[in-house]
Order: sequence, then structure tokens, then C-alpha cells
Amino acid sequence: MRIGADYQANVGTGGGCAFTVWAPLLEKVAVEIVSTPNGDRTQQLAFRKLAMSKDERGYWHVIAPDLPAGTRYKYQLNDADAWPDPASGYQPEGVHGPSEVVDHSAFDWQDDSWQGIPLNTYIIYELHVGTFTNEGTFEGAIARLPDLVELGITAIEIMPVTQFPGDRNWGYDGVYPFAVQNSYGGPNGLKQFVDACHQYGLAVIMDVVYNHFGPEGNYTGKFGPYTTGRYRTPWGDAINFDDAYSDGVRHYFIENALSWLRDYHIDALRLDAVHAIYDFGAKHFLLALSDAVKQLSDERGQPLYLIAESDLNDPRLIRPTSQGGYQLDSQWSDDFHHALHTRLTGETIGYYSDFKSLETLAAAIRDRFVYAGQYSPFRRRDHGGPALDLPSDRFVICSQNHDQVGNRMMGDRFSTLISFEAQKLAAATTLLLPYIPLLFMGEEYGENAPFLYFVSHGDRNLIEAVRAGRKEEFRAFHNEGSPPDPASPDTLKASTLSWVPTGDLGNAAQTGPSPTGTQTGNPSRNLQAGNTLAQQAILHKFYKRLIEVRKQCQIMAIAQHPDITVEHTNDMLYFRRAMATGDLLCLMNFGEKAIDIELPLGDQTWQQKINSAEATWCSQASTPTSELPKVLTAQSTPAVSIPSLSLALYQVSG
Repeated sequence: MRIGADYQANVGTGGGCAFTVWAPLLEKVAVEIVSTPNGDRTQQLAFRKLAMSKDERGYWHVIAPDLPAGTRYKYQLNDADAWPDPASGYQPEGVHGPSEVVDHSAFDWQDDSWQGIPLNTYIIYELHVGTFTNEGTFEGAIARLPDLVELGITAIEIMPVTQFPGDRNWGYDGVYPFAVQNSYGGPNGLKQFVDACHQYGLAVIMDVVYNHFGPEGNYTGKFGPYTTGRYRTPWGDAINFDDAYSDGVRHYFIENALSWLRDYHIDALRLDAVHAIYDFGAKHFLLALSDAVKQLSDERGQPLYLIAESDLNDPRLIRPTSQGGYQLDSQWSDDFHHALHTRLTGETIGYYSDFKSLETLAAAIRDRFVYAGQYSPFRRRDHGGPALDLPSDRFVICSQNHDQVGNRMMGDRFSTLISFEAQKLAAATTLLLPYIPLLFMGEEYGENAPFLYFVSHGDRNLIEAVRAGRKEEFRAFHNEGSPPDPASPDTLKASTLSWVPTGDLGNAAQTGPSPTGTQTGNPSRNLQAGNTLAQQAILHKFYKRLIEVRKQCQIMAIAQHPDITVEHTNDMLYFRRAMATGDLLCLMNFGEKAIDIELPLGDQTWQQKINSAEATWCSQASTPTSELPKVLTAQSTPAVSIPSLSLALYQVSG
């Protein structure tokens, strides 16, 4: 059963609308027509009200013949105040304004030939629509798609675009899960973006939030018990998935997921912070959701995926139902990020304290999770569960993402935290593993602009609370200074990608590398203000080459746990991966000095695929270049010297 305003072309003489809203505890509900397209609002206020009838499950219904798409409306509750639709498809006047009827059948899709792509072939590019381009719109983002295709990206993940207060927000303060943000381009803008992505051969992942509502403009409580005080999340009361009247709430969010996949042709959903979804019922909400999505996928004959974000390291999320799992398709592996970040930055505060040794990175590469039931000193308890039986495409890994960059006080990217060589090492480590890699927008050329936290709430008291909360949060982490004002338009502006013109990158690469700031101590630490234009040019080409190598070597081929063996000594880590197309050997030096290593070559011949210390990928300020042998054999090259902060990949030839 669809909820909200379901426009239907066969209702009435010229189309009409079926309204459905869940409000189980109310005595009276009516649709209040605020305006119709091109109508005079002041005259329409004396208009018509449409009384609704209630069914046994608490849903109110009415059919309005000859009501055009674009009509704006609210629901009047118990003959008193009127409020926007909790399942509104569009809020053209913002979170406090009337809802608008959307005709999903009116859009002229051009993606009939799109059949989706296998999940293991996803190379994800995460972007925030508001800061991806200067325009901050879907239309602006479409213009950049050729750049991502040329890079080799295969899937775009957009941070939440559901209606939030104002026009500046990360998207996790959304209060209308069905409504597309008006300032980004609304429903048609999103459809145009998805349609364009599919025509470029790109899958689209939508980031959705099913664990809380935002703090401003959430009127669901006027209609029913959408939240419960039984559980608390970091953002307030939890969504009501298992308390009284929870059936209506579960249906609301399942229908929301289906709407994105069905009406907007989205290929996959990234489920935000599922560890904050509390459900102790017999059938967990996530399992009910995966059942519904798989049914739609079967009906359409096209793959549709669910990807969870969770900090629980709980393999139950992605196990099949036959093993007691929720059968989600993949989940983020934060352990990989934390282990890599800690090694390259030297930061050990907070949860990074659990990842001080190189063994943690080795475990993340080999075992999926670092903490799979072991004791976590930071958490002061055992954490996680083993996932050795699960294939590699069940895990998404990254070296940077919106959370790990944006939740730093100054929104620091790797470009201002670690050296140029370390940035290449981070990229190669992420892209040359068989897990699903995710890049954060701008990472591919070493964007220097930060990604900061920003809001544009209309409630001044709420803004002051956000400011105070951010200051207190970073004080607890012993940060000096104050975070940028999240409510200032300048904060969003500072977070917008610079998008160095491709021509400039090409010219910079041709003119050669240029010197950068002084580096001392650990060479992974970067004391410069950011990457130079020449370094950005090199880094962009390096990312492109890494993705080419990933595809040429079939690194995305699904790997099982026994396929990868990992060794590490001090600062040197290397892994060997068994593959039908030719085994891989990846050598990684995370130390400050070159390391001589005896190689486990056997009687095979190994062909070099990429070497981050090759002169092609180095700038004048980098660690001295190293032309490692292009071919390795046990007879000719039983040992090699691996430069500091570098990676080399070899594959068995023949």
C-alpha cells in the first residue's frame, strides 16, 4: 500500500490523487487543499476540505478526482491545526510549508537499457550534492559525471537528499524521508541525475536515514507514535520499530525504501547507522526491509542492493536468513579505515587507540574485521563477531569518507594531514584489495578544501545548541581553538570542491612536479598547507591508473578468506592473493625508511602492475623514486628494497 499523495492518471477525467496517511490515534483527519497549480492562493484558502475515512489499521484514505499534480496540501487533524504530510513527496516551501502532489509517471526516463551492475564491480564515489559543485544542485552534479566516468568510477553514492531545514546541511537532519530537497532541484532534479548516471553506465546509491528524525520540522508526532522513548539514540528518541503501533512505522520506512528504488530508479540504498535501529521483535526491521527489496528486485529482474553502515562488526547483518542473518548485501568496515588512518597519521586518540599496531591493518585486510570477538581496550569489552566465511563483496572499505573527514574539528582531508607519498599509499591500499572501495569526493586529486559540518536551521535556539555542542565535543578531544561556525554560509562555501580544471591538471603534469613544504620526522606527516597543482595532477592520474589496474587484474573478483595470506614485520606488510587469473603479490612499506625484503616468489614469474614510488608518480619533494624490477623471479630477484611509504603490486604472468 502506497502512502502519502499517490497521483494516478486514471482517477477522474484528468487524473487525480489517492491520499493515505497513518494516524491511528486520531479521531478525524481531512486533506486541506492549500493551492493548485497556477491558482490564486488567497482565493483557495476558502476552498475545499476532503474528509478522510479510517481503516482498522489506523490508515486514513480519500480519493480526490480531477486533482492536478502540483497541488499543495496539508492534513487537518481533529478539526484543529493542519500539518504537512509525513510521507510528503516534495516540500517546495521547506520543512514547515505545505506538501505537494508529485506525479511520478510524468518523468520521461531514458534508462530503459540500464540493467544494473554486479555489486562486486562497484567502485563507489561518495558525494554531497551541496558541496560537490559551486551550483550545489543535481544539475550541477550532472555536468561533472563525465569526469567520474573518465576516472573509472562505477557507482555514485549521494549523501541524504531528503528535505531538511534551510538549504545547508549534510542531510542527516532530514524530516521528510520521501521528499527530495527543494534547494537541490526537488524530485525532477534527482530523477534527471539518476537518469544521466545510468546513461553513463553509473549505478546510484542513496544514503537513507532510518534511525532518527532531524530536530526541526518533524511533525510525525502529531500523527502517531513514529518514535519511542523506550530507546535513546545520540539524536534523541529512537524510531518506533517494536513498540505499540510499530507496524505502521515499519511499513512507512519499508515503503520509503521501495519508493526510492521504484520511483527514482535508485540501484542501492546505504542504510545510515543501523546500530541505532532498535528492534527486539520476532522479525527485525532490517530483515523485513531486505525481504521487501528482494521481492521488488525479483519483480523488476534487476539487482537492488542494501548496504549497511554499522559500528558493531556484526556479520549477522549480511549473513543469509538460513544462518540467522538479515541478508543485507554489504556493510561498511570501519576497522579498515581506522587501522589505515592510524598507521598513516599517528593519531591514537579515541577509537583510534584500538589500532596502534600494523597487525590491526593486516587483520583488516585478511579477516574483514579487526575486532571479531576480541577485547577492545577503547570499548572496554569484547567487540564484533567473526566474518571469515563471508565473501569480499560483503564489505565496503575506504581511506576517507564524509564521517571521518567531516567529524574532525577542521574537516581535515588527507591532503593536509599526511604526505603526498602517504596519500598514494592510502589510495593504492584501498583500491587494490578485493573489497568494495569507496572514494570521498575530491580524494582522487587530493582536494585541499576541508569538509566541515554545516547547518541552516531556522530555529535560533537550535543553532546555538549546535554551536555549543560542537565546541564541547572537540574540547573533550583536547582540540585547541574553536570549530568553524556550522550556521555560517562561509562554512559551506569553504567545503565546496575546488575542481581544478582538467586542463590545468594536464598542464601541471606536463611541466613536472614542483616543490612543497618542509617535512620532518615521520614522512607520512605532511607539514604543508595542502597539495600543489602538480601533485594534484599526479595524484589524479595515479588514481585513474589504480582503477585501471583493479579492472585489468580482475581485483574485483570475489575473494574468500583463504585466498589472502598476509605477513608483516615492523613497518613492512605484504599480502598474497590466490586468483584464477594469476596470483597477486602486494608489497607495502608503511615506514620511514626503505626496507629490504626477501620475497615469497616460489618458482613463478611475477610482472609489475604498479609501483607508487616510480618516477611517474613522484614529485620533487617526495621520497626518492625507486624503479623496482618490472619482472621478479626467485632466481634473479630473491630480494628487493621497498622505498618508504610506497606500494608495489605484482601478478603472476603467463
